[in-house]
Amino acid sequence: MQLAIRHLLPAYFDQGVTDTSEIWGKDLVFEKGDFVKIVAPSGSGKSSLINFLYGMRNEYNGNILYSDKNINQFSLEELARYRKDHISIVFQDLRLFPDQAVRENIEIKRQLNPYHPANKITDMANRLGIGSKLSSRCGTCSYGEQQRIAIIRSLMQPFDILLLDEPFSHLDTKNSEKAMELMLEESRLRNATIIFADLERIDFFPFTRLYHL
Repeated sequence: MQLAIRHLLPAYFDQGVTDTSEIWGKDLVFEKGDFVKIVAPSGSGKSSLINFLYGMRNEYNGNILYSDKNINQFSLEELARYRKDHISIVFQDLRLFPDQAVRENIEIKRQLNPYHPANKITDMANRLGIGSKLSSRCGTCSYGEQQRIAIIRSLMQPFDILLLDEPFSHLDTKNSEKAMELMLEESRLRNATIIFADLERIDFFPFTRLYHL
């Protein structure tokens, strides 16, 4: 597995941003097992980058290559397999189903391509302090609880790459550290890459590579 970006730039950005960015307009290769931290101030295109890498948006110039294949040229079936088998994500806006139970929100990913048995949901929820919420309607949970739900959901599937877009914005340091520890454990089990974009450096994320967007 290898993820590469080649002269990537959002179509709505001026070419001048490439002079200061360590991501936009550059050629970069992320190898399996890399822990990549991207420091991205507001307005620098952090969420755009994460969505481009996931194949959710394609309004960019340049190329994104997964195992030497351009993801912008994937068929719908290839894109579905990419997201089901190879790449997982914690969106900044979470994208949960508010009217479904917490367990159902997490189970959706596991059913698409199980990596863990169903009882792992309970184990992870207890570990992150939301075990009592599994039967609750997701929309009644606080935003911080919903962030932990989205994190656990992302770990239910196999992946080579885990994308994180401000996953701790509503969590205190203690809960953020617990969630990060869980994601690191799961990523190491898979020898997976983490690409973690946030407003600042996070001391408890042991990045192997650091970029400023």
